[in-house]
Amino acid sequence: MKTIGLLGGMSWESSAEYYRLVNERVRELRGGYHSARTVLYSVDFADFEAMQAEGRWDDAGRELNRAARGLEAAGADVVVLCTNTMHKVADQLTDGLGIPLLHIADTTAAAIKAGHLERVGLLGTGFTMTQPFYRERLAAHGLDVLVPDEADRETVHRVIYDELIHGVVTEDSRARYREVIARLVEAGANGVIYGCTEIGLLVGPEDSPVPTFPTARLHAEAAVNYALGEISLPPAT
Repeated sequence: MKTIGLLGGMSWESSAEYYRLVNERVRELRGGYHSARTVLYSVDFADFEAMQAEGRWDDAGRELNRAARGLEAAGADVVVLCTNTMHKVADQLTDGLGIPLLHIADTTAAAIKAGHLERVGLLGTGFTMTQPFYRERLAAHGLDVLVPDEADRETVHRVIYDELIHGVVTEDSRARYREVIARLVEAGANGVIYGCTEIGLLVGPEDSPVPTFPTARLHAEAAVNYALGEISLPPAT
């Protein structure tokens, strides 16, 4: 079994989910007393939130590259960046790195294509929904990506940063997300990506009339499948 390097802390709420999910996947596939071989590097999210707000993406990329090198030095065979938004700096993160990065957009695209869908709605942070790094990666896999309108994007982003990152889950926010999802479906989405690793803490498949793609779960399960030799890395673009 290869060792999975979890690069987390952005936020630790979803990183804790990753640890649970990778171990549940190993138990499902191997049974018995088996658990995942993992190395965790958890950053202080306050530093990265400030870099995001100030547009200091190069600084964030350098910090994550340093962290990824730490995972490699600790024996990790693959890096799993436990956040969607920070894949914006994937190129900087992997600069000079001797182990691969399992890109969350690639694992998500593979799951969507396995479901024979082509047009999907995307929920995530404001950065993920509006900046091209994520949507273009999905589009390169042949997917048509819809995002909510400005008011709905503000709602989705606010709930992530003001609530989910702090472990706060409310029925009011769940209802608002359901409304956003319904509008994406009305606009033509035949699937919805939960494109922030905390979103799965709030809504599930039962909250959408179309198939959903929870990126944290898909990412974690793909990491285990790779670590166990069940799959090769999903094709990058």
